Amino acid sequence: MTASDNNSDLQLFNTEIEIVDNFDNMNLKPELLRGIYAYGFERPSSIQQRAILPVLKGHDVIVQAQAGTGKTATFLIAVLQKLDVSNPQCQALVITQTRELAQQIQKLVLALGDFMTVQCHPCLGGTNVREDIKRLSEGSHVVAGTPGRVLDMINRRALRTDSIKMFILEEVDEMLSRGFKDQIYDVLQRLPRSTQAMLITATMPVEVMEVTKKFMRDPIRILVKKDELTLEGIKQFYVAVEKEEWKLDALCDLCEVGRSIQAVIFCNTRRKVDWLTEKLTAREFTVSAIHSDMEQTQREVIMKEFRSGSSRVLIATDLLARGIDVQQVSLVINYDLPTNKENYIHRIGRGGRFGRKGVAINFITADDTRMLREIEQFYSIQVLELPSDVADLI
Repeated sequence: MTASDNNSDLQLFNTEIEIVDNFDNMNLKPELLRGIYAYGFERPSSIQQRAILPVLKGHDVIVQAQAGTGKTATFLIAVLQKLDVSNPQCQALVITQTRELAQQIQKLVLALGDFMTVQCHPCLGGTNVREDIKRLSEGSHVVAGTPGRVLDMINRRALRTDSIKMFILEEVDEMLSRGFKDQIYDVLQRLPRSTQAMLITATMPVEVMEVTKKFMRDPIRILVKKDELTLEGIKQFYVAVEKEEWKLDALCDLCEVGRSIQAVIFCNTRRKVDWLTEKLTAREFTVSAIHSDMEQTQREVIMKEFRSGSSRVLIATDLLARGIDVQQVSLVINYDLPTNKENYIHRIGRGGRFGRKGVAINFITADDTRMLREIEQFYSIQVLELPSDVADLI
């Protein structure tokens, strides 16, 4: 995995790269194709059309794209195609920043590989070490985990690296900004030199460029521009509330109208999540809340209830926005407008995943008007005022 001397410049293949707009034309295994369609994918997203084939051909690939573009499934489809399921050893390692994302990846691997007898183990901090060692010793084709626990399992020789031929770094810009750099480098040094590397990032800061130069060989960089993002399936509206304290009544009106649908409500702070949960519960709405102060087991129970539909409203912070991928989510409410423009798509990308239809509603006070205009300009979109016939929309 040592970079060659002449790859200081990444290749931009947006226009030259072959575009395959149908899964049937990618020469995938019949059982994988069956899993893709059973999962609900009908045609490849923009990023899948461009990136699956280069990975299958053995290239190191960097995908620069935002949430909701199907980038994780891009690499997992390629991984599943290249797996030798007769070899129980780990052949693909996925490193990600949060437990929720690692679990989401495991679920996606098992769903797409449903007809392939594939094994995938989530290697997560905060779980039983002995159980991890036992599961890894039994064999797992794909391991998805957080940096610290993965490194620990490698050091304990529970996770054997000699059969690993594919390595994926999920949302590397976020991981580097959160201080995982040394752990990532330590994992990289334990992998075979021939390992094929795939990297997913939303932005390309200097730190990410340094990582790519250290362990990628002549990587193909595939950039999905803002105007190619899958926002077209999501209707976006705003509700003007003059004062912060008026938001609660407006939210209760919406929850009343949409009692039968699944919704995610985003707040900017953990304190606001707890406060809003308490207020909605007092008004007899059944809601769940999730944020980083909770124990891992508690977060897992909450997400299980939400995915099963027994809980229909989930209130969350940005930190966990990327770990929420529920097929049935059709409404996203920004109780607080995100303070960071890039987080807007991470949030509303929870609805309308992979081209499905969805609705996003933003609560806007006078102080938020400028940020809303910046978001519109950044994504080349127009956010309209919520019409009175809201029941027909959601």
